[in-house]
Amino acid sequence: MSEIAFLLNGAPVRVQADPTRTLLDWLREDRRLTGTKEGCNEGDCGACTVMVTDADGPKTLNACILLLPQLHGKAVRTVEGITGPEGQLHPVQEAMIAHHGSQCGFCTPGFVVSMAVAHKLGRQDFDDQLAGNLCRCTGYAPIIRAAEAASDAPVPEWLDDPLPEVAPLPFRPETADELADWYLAHPDATLIAGATDVGLWVTKELRNLAPVAFLNGVRDLRGVAVTEDAIRIGACVTISELGRVIAPHFGGFAELIRRYGSVQVRNAATIGGNIANGSPIGDSPPALIALGAVLHLRRGTERRSLPLEEFFLDYRKQDRQPGEFVEAVTIPRQPDRLACYKLSKRFDQDISAVCGCFNVTVVDGVVTAARIAFGGMAGIPKRAAATERALIGQPWSEATISAAQAALELDFTPMSDMRASAAYRTEAAKGMLMRYFLQPRPVLEVGA
Repeated sequence: MSEIAFLLNGAPVRVQADPTRTLLDWLREDRRLTGTKEGCNEGDCGACTVMVTDADGPKTLNACILLLPQLHGKAVRTVEGITGPEGQLHPVQEAMIAHHGSQCGFCTPGFVVSMAVAHKLGRQDFDDQLAGNLCRCTGYAPIIRAAEAASDAPVPEWLDDPLPEVAPLPFRPETADELADWYLAHPDATLIAGATDVGLWVTKELRNLAPVAFLNGVRDLRGVAVTEDAIRIGACVTISELGRVIAPHFGGFAELIRRYGSVQVRNAATIGGNIANGSPIGDSPPALIALGAVLHLRRGTERRSLPLEEFFLDYRKQDRQPGEFVEAVTIPRQPDRLACYKLSKRFDQDISAVCGCFNVTVVDGVVTAARIAFGGMAGIPKRAAATERALIGQPWSEATISAAQAALELDFTPMSDMRASAAYRTEAAKGMLMRYFLQPRPVLEVGA
């Protein structure tokens, strides 16, 4: 075990711990900081929300699926540290009292931390900022009123934490070259980026993940390069960062990302992890496939690239060799013809029953190109090849859409589960195609 160093509520700490121990367990068991609550223990309820500050600024994260090495060199504030050193209440705490924002109080610490981070960042989109914090007794109206009431108050100076200087950790590479060498020598290892899925392997399945490598320190996997031809996104770019970068180029993709997990999850999850996870209901692959994205893989010094849709072979099976990892994904620059539709039982923080992404080019009233991809319709994120064939070369008309809807049944044989029946998924996918046709999209017609 190596020594992990970070600031906790303004004070330096050094921890010798199992690298897969969660911050939540350590806070409650070792430090007796019990304000951070254990609710779902899988990153859904937000009762364990903490503030984590790094070189990019403060963000909310779920302590229940945050592993201690991910904090190395950072500053952590629990709800106890949101209060000042002399017991002064933060403006959001005062507002929660004044607006009766708490009843049972179990969820309140997480709400307070999320509100304090939003307050520090000057965010006013409180419905989004608090979507990852669940309350079952107070109701959200007084909590939102409290956030609004506190929004103009000064940010307390005690929340300005300097970042500590730390020594490198042996299982936390700092460059892609270091990672490539290490992973080639340890091809059976678990790579951990945001831990939004891997964390559940620890908390729910009690799995031993050793050996592990943490990727959040790999600087050259974090960048985004926008050129005239492409947008190249490093594998360790978080979903929050991706949303900000992609919004000016593909608004529908950015809106889909707004419904990806919660702020806490998006702040941790990475695009590379979402792809390499290979989930058939991961929300980013259908959008990326519809945009014609290319995946870049690395094994040692060898690199290769392939269309993203070819990476997914079968349920939880990808075209990835031992010791090979996702390095980046590239989206070709193109007009924004993309629309993404997510169907789930809840609007916020829910897994898709069906996610459909559509990218169709129409020239002089005729479909000249189509890329359509779905999640939730098969064991992998998958293109609708028969549907695309039914569209290309045909007039952009309701009759063509009806024929393409029938072709969807050739593309997919979805399963029935707790989220939706197979028949419902098929009808929903057909409806999404018709919605794309009916929804005004000025950039769709390029030849008129």
